[in-house]
Amino acid sequence: MKPEKNHSPFRIGFHIFQGALIGLGAVLPGISGGVLMVVFGIYKTVMEFLADPIRKFKTHFPKLFPYGVGLIVGVLGVANLLSFLLDKYPDPSVCVFIGLITGMLPSLFREAGKEGRSGASFVSMVIAMIAIFALLISLRVMSVQIEPSLAWYLFCGFCLALSIIAPGMSFSTLLMPLGLYEPFVAGIGHLDMSVCIPGGIGALATIILFAKTVNALFENFYSVAFHAIIGVVIAATIMIIPVGGFTASVTSAIVNVICLVAGIAAALALDNFNQKFEVE
Repeated sequence: MKPEKNHSPFRIGFHIFQGALIGLGAVLPGISGGVLMVVFGIYKTVMEFLADPIRKFKTHFPKLFPYGVGLIVGVLGVANLLSFLLDKYPDPSVCVFIGLITGMLPSLFREAGKEGRSGASFVSMVIAMIAIFALLISLRVMSVQIEPSLAWYLFCGFCLALSIIAPGMSFSTLLMPLGLYEPFVAGIGHLDMSVCIPGGIGALATIILFAKTVNALFENFYSVAFHAIIGVVIAATIMIIPVGGFTASVTSAIVNVICLVAGIAAALALDNFNQKFEVE
């Protein structure tokens, strides 16, 4: 008898790889680990487990364990590299991120319409876009900068967890304008306990407090909630476009366009590959 396809070494390795990508999405600017969980078809399973971990442990934990391994590898493995790239090559790096998000939009719209669409769905998308635009533009105008501290690293953990349990909410969206993103990511990459411990506490507290609420929201208002998240993704992505990188010189513009296209192509290829191994 052949082993079940879901338990084959290849499939387990593929799930670990997907988990690593979710970890990347959790820390990459403008990308949401929650969005990738939706794209990979495990968001509902994760939220059911987080909302009731004791009762769901036997049925959900074995399915999610490979993703969890990959997630840890992705977060820890990319943090130092990400800090280096954002410091040395900020515009090309952000353009790759923007391309990845843009390439994921078709799969997001496909997932959002899985249970149908209504006028309220599109209204929620527009309202979410306007709200995010207003928030981020206000932060830029005020030029808000925060001195990193224990309390603020707790807040960073809150934002990180939110990017996991609320698809489309990238924790860098708030942390970058506040000047907290780079020190937080650098602290994770260097396993700085003064950063990791408060960040972990903030993330755990957020999951405990909000997982059930978010799960209930998607169970009862799936289309409206998901379209609102698409609005968040679109607005946040537009706000991180490095306009100067396309106007400084012809060379920089060409490099940034290549990075943008590469990101789109990678996201589309990943979505196509993932559909062939869709999680039940």
